[in-house]
Amino acid sequence: MELTILMPCLNEAETLATCIGKARAFLAESGVRGEVLVADNGSTDGSQRIASEAGARVVDVPRKGYGAALAGGIEAARGRFVVMGDADDSYDFSRLMPFVEQLRRGSDLVMGNRFRGGIAPGAMPFLHRYVGNPVLSFLGRLFFGVKARDFHCGLRGFDRARILALGLATPGMEFASEMVVKASLAGYRIDEVPTTLRPDGRSRPPHLRTWRDGWRHLRFLLVHSPRWLFLVPGFALVALGALAMLVIGVHSLEIGGVNLDIHTLSYAGAALVLGVQMLLFAVLTRLMGIRNGWLPDAGTASHLQAALTLERCLVAAVLLFLTGVAMSLYAVWLWSGQGFGELDPRQTMRWVIPSVTLMGIGGELALAAFFLEALRLPDARR
Repeated sequence: MELTILMPCLNEAETLATCIGKARAFLAESGVRGEVLVADNGSTDGSQRIASEAGARVVDVPRKGYGAALAGGIEAARGRFVVMGDADDSYDFSRLMPFVEQLRRGSDLVMGNRFRGGIAPGAMPFLHRYVGNPVLSFLGRLFFGVKARDFHCGLRGFDRARILALGLATPGMEFASEMVVKASLAGYRIDEVPTTLRPDGRSRPPHLRTWRDGWRHLRFLLVHSPRWLFLVPGFALVALGALAMLVIGVHSLEIGGVNLDIHTLSYAGAALVLGVQMLLFAVLTRLMGIRNGWLPDAGTASHLQAALTLERCLVAAVLLFLTGVAMSLYAVWLWSGQGFGELDPRQTMRWVIPSVTLMGIGGELALAAFFLEALRLPDARR
């Protein structure tokens, strides 16, 4: 069997028979040997009976959630290829040949592009069309190099074995993002074909919740990209904080009539501490992701663990901390020169703020080194 047309279902009695009819008509007219599979997620409106009477095979998926229903359906599919789409009659299951042809050419994942194929009036809410989808699609391209312009199209086809090999696990709406992200991280070939979107045929509200599910997608993208969540902003904060500390630590700086002095120096120190923390999180998150299988290992883990040994990190941490202590002692020596009386903060704080910053960074690095050492411990479950 070449193709499984998969429809996740939760109370879709109004539109399910129409979708199955279009899908079966496509199989009959195209000559593609396939099946229509409905992954039911606990419908209480008779959707299971409707699907069976319309000629579809039904598999019950007890675990709740859009992603759980799709994962159960993919597992139960008999086709080499799977084309999945919502059972609300918003996608045209009678026009699936572009997906099949692209899969036959060797694509691992074929995304529909509704912006190229056409979006009927009222088919996509304003926020989804002009804010949510473009922003999340842009972040997907930026974070993971995915070339898809419609990152969240629900009509997509894929090689079943290749997608099963990814170990997709999220049960909710973010399953759609997980599929694209992990396929990209694994180096899969991802292509797009135009598809259309029309208003769904249901009288009830959709299962999708704009803000809740949008946040879940965004959260998934960020967590799976330590580079953009931690590394890039961390480098920016370290660079800005270090530059400001080096300049203002020597003397005040005037820019456009604005005088930057010790108050700015304190913010520079905070930026430096936060930036270093983010860089450490970037390393630890990447190693944790590789260890637990949700980030690929292109030799990164072994190189990082070989370079960042506990002993090296502790030596660096101690040197930073002792440098901070030395600067603090110098500030105390300046104070003693004034008989431990009143001091000019513009003089002493240029030593105190950098010293506190260096001691804080030294402590951060030492703690991160022990956390990294914990990640090296073997997983007893394996």
